[in-house]
Amino acid sequence: MKTAKHVSLLVTSGNGPAECQQAVAGIIEVMRREAEQLSVDFDFTGTHRKHGFKSAVILVSGAAAETFAKRWRGTVQWRANSKIRPSHKRANWFVGVFDLPVPAQTSGAVLAQDVVFETFRAGGPGGQHQNTTDSAVRAIHRPSGLVAVAREERSQHRNKSLALERLQQLMAAQIAAEDAMQKATHNGLHHALERGNPVRRFKGPSFDEVKG
Repeated sequence: MKTAKHVSLLVTSGNGPAECQQAVAGIIEVMRREAEQLSVDFDFTGTHRKHGFKSAVILVSGAAAETFAKRWRGTVQWRANSKIRPSHKRANWFVGVFDLPVPAQTSGAVLAQDVVFETFRAGGPGGQHQNTTDSAVRAIHRPSGLVAVAREERSQHRNKSLALERLQQLMAAQIAAEDAMQKATHNGLHHALERGNPVRRFKGPSFDEVKG
């Protein structure tokens, strides 16, 4: 059995206005759908503000995790008229996607009694290897509300272990990101957001991708 790959990404609106926070929220949803198409497990954490997310930590796991990450690293552009400020002439909003080190697991960070496990039937691509029983597992950390999912193994017990491991990593990533936000190195990431030369471009409220 191959070891699952893990990649942590920071999705940030930088010092941009509320429209950029909307862009972060929309791009996270596009990322989620794309991860499902690649059979990559997708988890994220971030504090939702009035219009979206200032920043969020994305944790992807699976054989195609690096393939997924390569598609996103850099500046992402969203073109849409502002619904927050209808008279505002600006229509281009930018979001940065940067690597975060995959955090080491912190012993004791997630207590078993604080986690609720739910089982469900795995969906999405997979063909003959797709689970047809309720072996997929969703781990919910009640104190924080963080959720992690594992579905790639046929064994419910194994998926439970993987979900708990990912929950641990997600919590560690959240702690690391919160700590980084208080440091100049992280502020540098926010300021490093390049408003131009996007690696991907989207438009409109449905975040349709612009090719070419």
